Amino acid sequence: MSLRPRRRREGSRRPPTDDEGRMPLVEHLRELRSRLGRSFLAIFLGAVVGWFYYDEIITAILRPFNAVIAEAQAEGRDVKPILSGITDAFTLQLQVALMAGIVLAAPIWLYQLWRFVTPGLHRHERRWAYVFVGAAFPLFLLGMGLAYLFLPQALRLLLGFTPESVGNYVPIKDYISFVLRMMLVFGLGFLAPILVVVLNLVGILSAHRFASWWRYVIMITLVFAAVATPTGDPITMAVFAGPILVLLMGAFGICWVNDRRRARRDTAEGFAGLSDDEASPLDLTPEPLDLDADDVHDAGPSTR
Repeated sequence: MSLRPRRRREGSRRPPTDDEGRMPLVEHLRELRSRLGRSFLAIFLGAVVGWFYYDEIITAILRPFNAVIAEAQAEGRDVKPILSGITDAFTLQLQVALMAGIVLAAPIWLYQLWRFVTPGLHRHERRWAYVFVGAAFPLFLLGMGLAYLFLPQALRLLLGFTPESVGNYVPIKDYISFVLRMMLVFGLGFLAPILVVVLNLVGILSAHRFASWWRYVIMITLVFAAVATPTGDPITMAVFAGPILVLLMGAFGICWVNDRRRARRDTAEGFAGLSDDEASPLDLTPEPLDLDADDVHDAGPSTR
């Protein structure tokens, strides 16, 4: 019996990549377009859900604002939320729906991001995509939840500068933009440890090199916290930067364990101690062909 090599599926337009996942520039652009298209579609569907649950979402978003406004009015400051235009109510609902879509679709666009930046993984290594999403989504929600938790403190600080003789009428759309920016920045900031682990898994960043950059990591984290937090006060900066630094320490631990595992594997396979320009030993052990059942059936018995 003769077996033919595996054929491409019917209707597949994407040419196969080589063993190292390399593709021409045009194929990278097509891949990016495909990943972005799927991500935007997921965000759109999430926004539709957010549109129908608008009342519940806007109530939760305005709860910290209303509490701080009540405190400001009790102190004699004239602070109140307003809608300043005919289309503001409609724009407000669009903003809230888009925010809900980004949160609900986070597992989808995080997965698409992973698959775009790691196209060269082998089949047995692609399970890391699910591990990545399984860790990144809770961290993203944790960052957004932390921002929501400290939102009243930021509002008290900013609205506390309102003089008692001046009315501060805050447009709701400006407040929603403020909340959206703060929550997304916190959520994306909490993904930094995942990025470190990803770079280590694909062989770009080693634990030793990452440890040698610890001064720059702390400085960059603090600078990012100062720029990202809208208030800029030390408490909010510490609340934002502290958990990220702790998570980065955990990411370093994962990278260290992975480097140790990789070193033991290279030693067992005879790759340890090889320089970059030195040829590695070849594994000439035959492997079974990766065939579909349809391919075996189509091959059929061969006759001479």
